[in-house]
Amino acid sequence: MKVKLLIVYIAVFLMSTITANAEPPSTIAPLDNISDEALEMVKLHRYEDAEKLLQYFSHQYLANIEKEALFSKDDLRIITVAFQDALEATRNNDIPHAEKMNRVTTFRLVIDAISSGQQPLWTEMEEPIMSVFKNAKEAAHSGDNENFHESFNSFLTLYNMIYPSLKIDIPKQQIQSLDAKVSYIDHYRPKVLSHSDNQQELDEVGSDLQSIFDNRQEDEADPSLWWVIISTGSIIILTLSYVGWRKYQGDREQEKNRPTKLKE
Repeated sequence: MKVKLLIVYIAVFLMSTITANAEPPSTIAPLDNISDEALEMVKLHRYEDAEKLLQYFSHQYLANIEKEALFSKDDLRIITVAFQDALEATRNNDIPHAEKMNRVTTFRLVIDAISSGQQPLWTEMEEPIMSVFKNAKEAAHSGDNENFHESFNSFLTLYNMIYPSLKIDIPKQQIQSLDAKVSYIDHYRPKVLSHSDNQQELDEVGSDLQSIFDNRQEDEADPSLWWVIISTGSIIILTLSYVGWRKYQGDREQEKNRPTKLKE
């Protein structure tokens, strides 16, 4: 009975440890919730409510920074810029609703990238981003200038929306290389359209983007979780082995001490 209780206790400990590691830190989780609520308010055209939530985020955010070093300096700059853009969008009545949505969505994705683990929200943008980029590339190869500009502009809108989040989750050198290629295509559109050699940049951007999405989705669990699983599993195995050995020894002792029957 004691053995069963011990195993149950270890199993409960394992599950609680995994849950604790899988969830974002308690100090960051509320900030993630606030950013989500602000985006919901913008979706409903409740810009004043969204502004209040962002202001509340600012107060909570600054208070947490004073208490503990939650973010790196680079991440801090990314969060600050995204926050300021989102706050301006909720305050400025001249900014169209679509632009407000883009800015607050960017902010939401940044906070999620900071707080989430294996599956950040920006990975959900793969299908629309790759779709419009494919249209732009096909238009460039076929010489359809108008469709190329329209599709590439749509791509840039989505790319700029997730770019701050990519800077948080993707190695610096990799994201800088991608951004340099995107900027080149945008700046030299006439050359890209008129020379097939320059269209190789489009193929490279497409490959880089797909690699980023694929690699992020293939990321395995946090190594610390595997350590917890392996170590705790080992404890269970050792416990069962020890209990089995003690039972075996007890049976042998009992057999030795058993009185022998007298022959008739």
